[in-house]
Amino acid sequence: MVAVTACIMLGGAIVGYLFGRQLAYRPLADATKLVQQLQPENQKLKTAILDQNGKLVALQAKFTKVQAALEAIMPSKDTYKIYPNQSLIVGGGQLTVGLIGPPTNEHVNININGQQHVAATGDIFKITPDPATTCEVRVRGFDMFEVAFTASCAAVKPQ
Repeated sequence: MVAVTACIMLGGAIVGYLFGRQLAYRPLADATKLVQQLQPENQKLKTAILDQNGKLVALQAKFTKVQAALEAIMPSKDTYKIYPNQSLIVGGGQLTVGLIGPPTNEHVNININGQQHVAATGDIFKITPDPATTCEVRVRGFDMFEVAFTASCAAVKPQ
């Protein structure tokens, strides 16, 4: 009797193991099949992303060139470029701005209405050529050959 019970239990364990294995195999096989189906699509999408990134970089480079060309043709309002030992009359004739010698790595020497200033990128100089007018000169940037700056003048508003 004990042997029969043991055989039934062993048989039940074997059948349960095989049944459980069969139940686990189907979802695993379905998942494997789905992964195999999605891999080519995933690869196509990765290729499309790389292609679009390449196009984006090319378009950004074109845009930068076009923007630089446009800036060279039509600079922003009140924006000027000055070269070593050159001077410009700007701000509606209110300011004379000159570059003294070539720019260095750290600064430039600018003469504004007869006053010499040492300037770096971003420096702003407020000049009052007469009591009714205030002018502003802002150094936008420079390299070895030129300095870009903005200069504008406005009448002082009475208070």
